[in-house]
Amino acid sequence: MAQRHDLVGLTVLALLSVRAGHPYELHRLIVDTHKDYVTGLPRSLYHAVARLARDELITPSATGREGRRPERTVYEITAEGREELATRLRRLLERPDPDQRVLVAGMSLIGALPVPEARRALRSRAAALEAAVAGLDAHLAGMADNGLPEVLALKLDCQRAAQAAELAWVRGVLERLESGALDWPDTVKRSLLERASQGGGHERQGQETDH
Repeated sequence: MAQRHDLVGLTVLALLSVRAGHPYELHRLIVDTHKDYVTGLPRSLYHAVARLARDELITPSATGREGRRPERTVYEITAEGREELATRLRRLLERPDPDQRVLVAGMSLIGALPVPEARRALRSRAAALEAAVAGLDAHLAGMADNGLPEVLALKLDCQRAAQAAELAWVRGVLERLESGALDWPDTVKRSLLERASQGGGHERQGQETDH
């Protein structure tokens, strides 16, 4: 689930893999890029930053002050943090999860992986979904053979429909990756996050919380 995957920490690592930043910048980027799967802001973000720093996945790189505001600590990702980001993101993409926020998070951050790694992870996910759909098909067929009322199979039928729809979508993404219609550099383009950090930032001036 979301807590097991630590979606907040994963997002912090992904953003810092593009450029160093302080927690308020990260907060603003999460909001401006509509990463709505991140909940409990801003507390969850600061807790995630503290955990990642404790585990030496990110490290303070500078401190700065603007006007009379308190000093802010700028963090950057470490080499261990980059490895951890790739490992966590691959795991999240490879394994279907009942919590749809996990898939949304994975697709939101997939650009932090090189294309070949993303393709392998999505192929693993597609294989797992194919097996799940086949298992549900067998279960549904067995229920029908035993003469059970169709209404008793609606729950399984609903699960099958959801997993089959996800499988079709993942296959479509893979087709676009393999045809070259969908591609990206090794990391999310810096310019995209720069535009996101600028858009909407002005309207929040004067409303920020200093940390």
